[in-house]
Amino acid sequence: MKQYLKHDEWKVIEDKFHPEFNEITESIFSLGNGRMGQRANFEETYTGKTLQGNYVAGVYYPDKTRVGWWKNGYPEYFAKVLNAANWIGIDIEIEGVKVDLHQATIHDFYRELNMKEGFLHRKCDISLANGKRLKIESLRFNSMADDESGAISYSITPINFSGLIQIKAFIDGDIQNKDSNYNEKFWDQVKVNASENQSFVWSKTKKTHFEVITGQEVQIYQAGQKVDHLAEFETKEKYSALTYNVKVLENETTTVLKYAVNLSSENYSTSEFEIKLSQYLSKITSKGFDQMLQEQALAWAKKWDSNDIVIEGDVAAQQGIRFNIFQLNQTYTGKDDRLNIGPKGFTGEKYGGSTYWDTEAYCIPFYLSTAPSQVAKNLLIYRWKQLDKAIENAQKLGFDQGAALYPMVTMNGEECHNEWEITFEEIHRNGAIAYAIKDYVQYTDDKQHLLDFGWDVLIAIARFWKQRVNWSENLQKYVMLGVTGPNEYENNVNNNWYTNYLAVWCLKYVQEVHQEISQLYPKEANLKFEKGQFSVTELTEFEHIVQHMYFPRDEKRGVYLQQDGFLDKIIASVDHIPAHQRPINQHWSWDRILRSCYIKQADVLQGMYFFESDFTLEEIERNYNFYEPLTVHESSLSPCVHSILAAKLGKEDKSYEFYTRAARLDLDDYNNDTEDGCHITSMAGTWMSIIKGFAGQSVQNNLLHLAPFLPKQWKSYRFKINFRQDHLEIEVNREGVRVQNLANHDTEIVIHDKKYQIVANSTVNL
Repeated sequence: MKQYLKHDEWKVIEDKFHPEFNEITESIFSLGNGRMGQRANFEETYTGKTLQGNYVAGVYYPDKTRVGWWKNGYPEYFAKVLNAANWIGIDIEIEGVKVDLHQATIHDFYRELNMKEGFLHRKCDISLANGKRLKIESLRFNSMADDESGAISYSITPINFSGLIQIKAFIDGDIQNKDSNYNEKFWDQVKVNASENQSFVWSKTKKTHFEVITGQEVQIYQAGQKVDHLAEFETKEKYSALTYNVKVLENETTTVLKYAVNLSSENYSTSEFEIKLSQYLSKITSKGFDQMLQEQALAWAKKWDSNDIVIEGDVAAQQGIRFNIFQLNQTYTGKDDRLNIGPKGFTGEKYGGSTYWDTEAYCIPFYLSTAPSQVAKNLLIYRWKQLDKAIENAQKLGFDQGAALYPMVTMNGEECHNEWEITFEEIHRNGAIAYAIKDYVQYTDDKQHLLDFGWDVLIAIARFWKQRVNWSENLQKYVMLGVTGPNEYENNVNNNWYTNYLAVWCLKYVQEVHQEISQLYPKEANLKFEKGQFSVTELTEFEHIVQHMYFPRDEKRGVYLQQDGFLDKIIASVDHIPAHQRPINQHWSWDRILRSCYIKQADVLQGMYFFESDFTLEEIERNYNFYEPLTVHESSLSPCVHSILAAKLGKEDKSYEFYTRAARLDLDDYNNDTEDGCHITSMAGTWMSIIKGFAGQSVQNNLLHLAPFLPKQWKSYRFKINFRQDHLEIEVNREGVRVQNLANHDTEIVIHDKKYQIVANSTVNL
């Protein structure tokens, strides 16, 4: 765990340069606006430890799968989030020496991620090898108002010299993914150009033929006044630059304003690329840097007004939750149903793909409560649009009759994950997608969604489960063989309880949805059933599986077994593992991990979190007390689920402990892996730890329920929540609970099992 960043309620601050942690800081200080983003690389050359990263949403490359032993059913490729053209580049050279903080003497350094207004700010005082001393100050952001653009203000102040400096503002498209399987570069050049104060690089991906044009316009200011400098133009393969030779005076500041635009062929005709680029640059430069920055602050103020969580009395916790919410908002805005939430967002390229089951299980609750319902709905429509591909994925594995297996990792709906124990066996992801449909409809009351989109997905998933189980003559039950549950430290097991439970729940839910849409929309539903070649006899088959599914259980302990044979392991709690061997995934062989009882993340407990109302508190507590001590929490998705269940069980200290770990997972680099990028989907789990854990949020019988407690470390916490047409602000403090109805209509809410009527535009203290 690293704690070199300063605690602040609205900022993440590095007040001294830590080159050994620079890649971690680059991840944490990343910027994005839902369309584009980049890691917090320095604008100028840096030859020290760094991971260059710029990304354009929706653009990917099908890197050839790299496996030791090919098996039938493997995907042909592993889709990579593409490292795109570097648009932030500003190189400074003084008398033949480039500015490079790795080679310079650093007298003072300050770097800040301003989460309230959405920008990255850096100041440093350095001396170069030739003795020239200067101050650098940069401020940059990815615009939320003009979400295909970014802007940089980069200032240079000579401290002990006057003279000529060279400023080179460049776009570099000759880049390579760190995770390229065969060291291949994924981009080809279409065109480069530089003229007057503008330049661009136009690139096309190999194979997938996405095209992106990245352009810049540069302005130079001295003593606060714009000066006209003629640029020298430089173009070469995948690279364009504007170079300015500028005379500077001691203690006088020269500022470079760099405006940049990324346009993708996903959104524009390539025949109009150059025209649209020029128009976009004209639009943002006519606004100017200050106006763009002001619009950025206003856009973020609007977001914070709806989804901020205010904590009084714990700065580290406050910083943690705001950092997580900030990154979620940078990653996904819900404007485009072709986009989804990658596990690293715009902070790194690890894992590939843009969609995991994390979206449905962890992210949708955040957007349901904090954004217009269409935002979460677009995530479901994304899956509906990829249903045909999910059916193809199932067919490749031998399934038929319209069965769908959604991919573990995908960009376009095709499976692109190449580890057999995941690709073939971690099929519980299907259930998470069905669960998200139920979660959305229950929360929004949008029954029409079931008819328009939900039924298509649900029946295809149900058909998969029907074929995936088989009848055991020995047990006289249906069983599910050869699976991997959420605990990926167990592979190729039989009867993973969570997977079996999800399958049964899905089959029951399909029956409920069939009845509901048949009653609400009889004519339209019948047409849909006919088109999908659905027969009610399928429901009978589903019900037989529901009634006869096998669930492994230990009657002596009164717990459900994670899978068959789990108790054949040596059961020893995590505290038996020496500290120097943690995390075990970095110290133990895979064979040793598989033979151990240790659990990567919630598995049985994941099911109990999803379906709390199906179990008594006593059942949840017995299973929690058995499994949590065996859990090493080496998945970023683990602490939040345990925090929520601990809160439900009244284990407030334990709930808070898990929240803290989740909230500061990246800020403190708990798992020694933040340098590869932040854990975006875990961040949604952090939000759930507070709202579903500490505040006890749930939806029951069409009413919003809360069962809040106040962590003893806090004086209060406050949040807003959207529920259907209601808009509420909730404060939990030492006196009780304050509920403010922000809507123009009365509403009802249930708090600690007691129903309250809240009059429109009123506040009630409970």
